Amino acid sequence: MTTGPHVGLLAEVTRGNRVESRHYGRAVVVDAHGKVVWSCGAVDESVYPRSTVKALLALELVASGAAERLNLSNQALALACASHGGEPQHVEVAQNMLSKVGLGVNALECGAHWPTYEPAARALAAHSQEACAFHNNCSGKHAGLICLACDQGVDIKNYIDPSHEIQRRVTNVLEMMTKTPHGSENRGTDGCSMPTYAVPLTALAHAFARFGTGQSMPEQYAKASEVLREAVAQNPFLVAGSSRYDTIIMNNFKTRAFVKMGAEGVMVASLPELGLGIAIKIDDGANRAAEVAMSSLLSHFGAESLRKTAEDDAVLQKTSAQILKNWRGVTVGEIRPAQWV
Repeated sequence: MTTGPHVGLLAEVTRGNRVESRHYGRAVVVDAHGKVVWSCGAVDESVYPRSTVKALLALELVASGAAERLNLSNQALALACASHGGEPQHVEVAQNMLSKVGLGVNALECGAHWPTYEPAARALAAHSQEACAFHNNCSGKHAGLICLACDQGVDIKNYIDPSHEIQRRVTNVLEMMTKTPHGSENRGTDGCSMPTYAVPLTALAHAFARFGTGQSMPEQYAKASEVLREAVAQNPFLVAGSSRYDTIIMNNFKTRAFVKMGAEGVMVASLPELGLGIAIKIDDGANRAAEVAMSSLLSHFGAESLRKTAEDDAVLQKTSAQILKNWRGVTVGEIRPAQWV
């Protein structure tokens, strides 16, 4: 294991033959027993995990039996783990999820925003349509919580409130997985109005090492994690969307790698075959830096599991050194990981 200062250089942006920008942060690789395999920066400091924990929030939906009783498809389970681009297929699956409990868009308390996938937003505008809550990148997570509440006979009103019974249930799962208290002292509010709880980066990585292995998890939650990983592997498009990092990685590696981007440069990964979890936080919030740093870590620490074919290597190489082009399509530089592995 190597350790660095408070923050480390994780990624560089070049233009011509010079480094134009640098992204600093911290990163950690942890095994399922909680041992730190490698770290860079102050990884014991807490960060808001934001959307990286959506799969952990979906565990209760599966472990409780609600997903099976409601006959939710693997597509629905994948969307429950998603930060999607608001493309038509994403909207359709979210609608289908709520139709299982006889509800529609008005049940969602995540708010509305235009699709983050620009062609989808342009298509709406071209047809004089407004964006709705189904287009919100978190609509699958919210639909999953509503389905859980309805299955359990719980009133869905204010399901986003930290004191709501459904929030208490999923927060208990987060505490179990991260082994970190989740209370008002470390609580913030996410973009979709759900609570988000700051946890040490090492705890976040450990949670995803366990998510990939079932290590030290109650049987129903270990099984639920396996179900969710399989659902995501079958439907990587639903987890993110067109040209998105998460989709590209999981479309190639399937169940060998689970990856999830969160806001403000936070990203996690689970490598089930190796029993490893990875967590990254870019201090300036740049997701582009988290992507190249993650691919570098996947390539290095996931070599036994992820680098089995020429196609595997090509995907990791392309995502760890991302070419930058100008508006005329001319290559002007690249985003690349720092040489810290």
